[in-house]
Amino acid sequence: MRHHMPDDWREANRARWDERVPLHTASDYYDQAAFRRTRDVIREFEAAEVGDVTGRSLLHLQCHFGQDTLSWAHRGADRVVGLDFSAPAIAAARELAAEFGYGPERASFVAADVYDAVQAVPDAAYDIVYTGIGAVNWLPDLVRWAETAASLVAPGGFLYLAEFHPLCDALDDGTGSRVTHDYFRREAWEENTPGSYTDFGAATVHNRSVEWQHPLGDVISAVAGAGLRIEFLREHDMTMFQRFGELRRGGDGFYRFPDDRPRIPLMYSLKATKATKATKATKATKATKATKATKATKATKATKATKAA
Repeated sequence: MRHHMPDDWREANRARWDERVPLHTASDYYDQAAFRRTRDVIREFEAAEVGDVTGRSLLHLQCHFGQDTLSWAHRGADRVVGLDFSAPAIAAARELAAEFGYGPERASFVAADVYDAVQAVPDAAYDIVYTGIGAVNWLPDLVRWAETAASLVAPGGFLYLAEFHPLCDALDDGTGSRVTHDYFRREAWEENTPGSYTDFGAATVHNRSVEWQHPLGDVISAVAGAGLRIEFLREHDMTMFQRFGELRRGGDGFYRFPDDRPRIPLMYSLKATKATKATKATKATKATKATKATKATKATKATKATKAA
């Protein structure tokens, strides 16, 4: 599950994201003025699936400039840490946290590559490791990502991921009704596109991006392979923006196909837990007992066979 990647993929993507931080913080899309009033931009389905975060520690990987991270603090998380590879994004997040009156013991932000998170973040483990929407497509190696995230989940804690569904990458951009791209593509997607999803007409210099398409099976296998237990995988019929021309924005702010169109998954969410030490010990004890019982059964059968002979 490690994809082909250009040698300079990280530098190209970082330059693109660094340049777009001021565009995003000033945009109507992120609406910083509204965020300063509400201090909460977490989507309802995420809040319901993550559950109550009161008193818990939360690490947000690939946090951009921290709106989601600080939203979890507003919702009661005892300590939040955001990590992103863009230094300008982290600087903006720190400014926002200070403006909200959060000291580094309550909300801290770290500029580092997600693959270096274990060494970069201030704590050994967190109750919740969260990664927001539009994150894993920027990473070439899902196994390494999952192993990194899993190692930072405290015993009894969980990893939560909400993402755009990879099926969308295989469909035509106009209608989303025809398969026009390879769902199992391993090569990187490289594009040179000016502007941003917050302002398509913005004049920008660093326009090259390198992304990857990760089939859903690869995501699940990587998380399970990292030692976490999949609690649920849910597919959703809505998305955050007009990915296809035929999508319509609903009263809840999400985009869906019209009622006369068959539905397909546009997003998915996943929760995976790490066993507590007690659970591991219980499983180990059961395994030991089962092994002993099996050996005893084999020994008894062997003895009977000898006597019979």
